[in-house]
Amino acid sequence: MKKSNDSKVTEFVLLGLSSSWELQLFLFFIFLLFYMTVILGNLLIMVTVRADAHLLQSPMYYFLGHLSFIDLCLGCVTVPKMLRDFLQQGKIISFSGCLTQIYFLHFLGANETFLLTVMAYDRYVAICNPLHYLTVMNRQLCFQLVFTCWFGGFIHSISQVTLVIQLPFCGPNELDNFYCDVPQVIKLACMDTYVVEVLMVSNSGLLSLICFFVLLFSYAIILTTLRTRFHQGRSKALSTCASHLTVVSLIFVPCVFIYLRPFCSFSVDKIFSVFYTVITPMLNPLIYTLRNADMKRAMKKLRKKYAAFFFHSKG
Repeated sequence: MKKSNDSKVTEFVLLGLSSSWELQLFLFFIFLLFYMTVILGNLLIMVTVRADAHLLQSPMYYFLGHLSFIDLCLGCVTVPKMLRDFLQQGKIISFSGCLTQIYFLHFLGANETFLLTVMAYDRYVAICNPLHYLTVMNRQLCFQLVFTCWFGGFIHSISQVTLVIQLPFCGPNELDNFYCDVPQVIKLACMDTYVVEVLMVSNSGLLSLICFFVLLFSYAIILTTLRTRFHQGRSKALSTCASHLTVVSLIFVPCVFIYLRPFCSFSVDKIFSVFYTVITPMLNPLIYTLRNADMKRAMKKLRKKYAAFFFHSKG
């Protein structure tokens, strides 16, 4: 344990996913594959949306492009450090590095939470008020909603860092995870953390739970509207809603499980952490492309365009 002269902890030891060297090597290659999928999958969606004029003009794909950018960044917050730690015995992170991880994890996580709520509103307008959809969801409103998501993520992350930075750390410095997060860090503080943990639940936990219920309620209204009013285009709308609900479940279930229960920890916490920081950013591109005819058409068009350019340049 490294301490400064005034006995304050200056670094933390991450216990990681395993202490077995053989298992760590195996996990390194598995998570390297996951990381490459996160990078390439989300980049592909961003490039496809940017390159296709039809998709770029659609509010839904405008938001999807931003979601992919968030997932791309979210995958870079924890995975590179985890991959490096798999190949060395000492898994050390400085106090400032720990705060940086917490900041960006919550900045991007809250941003994604708000953006998914915005995407649910977008689907609500598109399905329940289709004649006025483009008028309501104009480009200015879309920009304002995205800006609000980023600003909300900033406010949330600053509040999380503020909870941690004021705590005294003078004793144990082992974090039972592969990255720094508020629930594990505050348990190491040399003080009674009851109030801090309640504030964490009030902030991250209730935020996740409220947004989750708002999303479920929104999609319940959408599905009811589809069943009672519309027949034409119902399958396409249902497919889109199913994709969104799948992503919402993958993100919010781990968040609610991790942040809505203070004062205790479980052995499955690391599994939920992996889902939140690695699996969900990896699966989002697959979910949105495999079930989306417009995205598959745009990707096929993009592939033909670059193939023609490649053969033309060689010729």
